[in-house]
Amino acid sequence: MTTLVIGEALIDIVATPDAPDRYAPGGAPANVALGLGRLGDEVALLTDLGNDFHGGFVLSHLRASNVTVHASPQGATSTARATLSADGSAEYDFHLRWNPDPTPVKDERWEALHIGSIAAFLSPGAATIDDLLDDHRASTRLVTFDPNIRPTIIGGHAAALARFEELAARVDVLKLSDVDADWLYPDLAEEAQVDRLLGLGPDLVAMTRGGEGAILATASARVRVASARVDVADTIGAGDTFMVSLIHDLHAATSAVSDLGIAELTSLGDMASALAGITVGRIGADLPWAADLTN
Repeated sequence: MTTLVIGEALIDIVATPDAPDRYAPGGAPANVALGLGRLGDEVALLTDLGNDFHGGFVLSHLRASNVTVHASPQGATSTARATLSADGSAEYDFHLRWNPDPTPVKDERWEALHIGSIAAFLSPGAATIDDLLDDHRASTRLVTFDPNIRPTIIGGHAAALARFEELAARVDVLKLSDVDADWLYPDLAEEAQVDRLLGLGPDLVAMTRGGEGAILATASARVRVASARVDVADTIGAGDTFMVSLIHDLHAATSAVSDLGIAELTSLGDMASALAGITVGRIGADLPWAADLTN
């Protein structure tokens, strides 16, 4: 399956007292593209990178995981810097740019399209996402969305909620965390949140709940699956891995997404939880390779 992922790629910088800064490629959409490439899927990433050292680092990292990267490197690469104090608390400083050039991808045919995270909300690039959805929605078999809400970046609640709901109405699969759902719909209980999300229009809603597992729901079926039992190194990339697994497995599904029943949803959720468990057992967003699935 040829999948186009659209969204930010950046450098995560973690600063800790009395230790050198740690640098790692990041960005939720970039992680999704990386994870699909590692599972052997044909995947491209439309993103916005600088022509600096950080941009080269990100490009090398993605290409080593079989991702075709479409970007026009210029200026400085986006960064997310977390400064940790002695008690473990963190202050965050984001330097973001999102203005991708869609020229290399707009005339291609894509079997699946994934959008997500900061890029879905941040101008001027958010308009590029809208244009590509308009151009490719009718001919694309599967469209997926993970908002990966970052409240300090995406603006006020009312505007962000409106943008989220606008995009959720245009996709087949919506995946988000319980933290995302609580920020979007603080007055609704969990099951009511799922109902509200399905009512927006996606055929499948998947809500991850950290160590409590996940909920997967269509209009006619709903299941809860458990998280994998693993020794947790950290949770970076866990939600992105869950998204990767859904995209990868839905491509092989013979049923339409809207027709998935309890057995199919359980299988989807169990596999996604298992893959996420591999990631949380490692330090950083080190998503599984295909070989990991046979070990």
